[in-house]
Amino acid sequence: MRHIGRIAVIAVSAAAVGLLSASAQATPGSNMTGTVLAQGNTPDHVKVETDGPTDFVIRQITIQPGGSTGWHYHPGTLLAIVRKGTLTRTDSHCRSVSYAAGQSLVEPSGSGEVHIGRNLGREPVELYVTYVDPATSPLSIDAPDPGCKI
Repeated sequence: MRHIGRIAVIAVSAAAVGLLSASAQATPGSNMTGTVLAQGNTPDHVKVETDGPTDFVIRQITIQPGGSTGWHYHPGTLLAIVRKGTLTRTDSHCRSVSYAAGQSLVEPSGSGEVHIGRNLGREPVELYVTYVDPATSPLSIDAPDPGCKI
């Protein structure tokens, strides 16, 4: 299986090189626009894999000051960009990390890690989230508080 994956990467890379050499002959787009909704970065290495039919969902989430997502986990991979405010994410080991506007976070597939996102600031937190989930699965699954004193 890994061998097939390497062949695919080589084939895609070769095709990309071919496209680069043909770019001088490319035709420009017309009557279209594109808008970047949010942009962020993460120091983490990101790898996304799926095992079958997959749903992609992009969602804007706003958490008002003092609000939270509630304790939950995800069945797939979550990629999030903090567009405004500061999100404080606490995991089931009671460790908290804050993400400011312009930062990104990844919750990998299959981790099943229970967590909560909170807005401890004075302005709304705005997130742009991409879910890469097994087909027809829920975006998140509610979970009990693991006993963190937050």
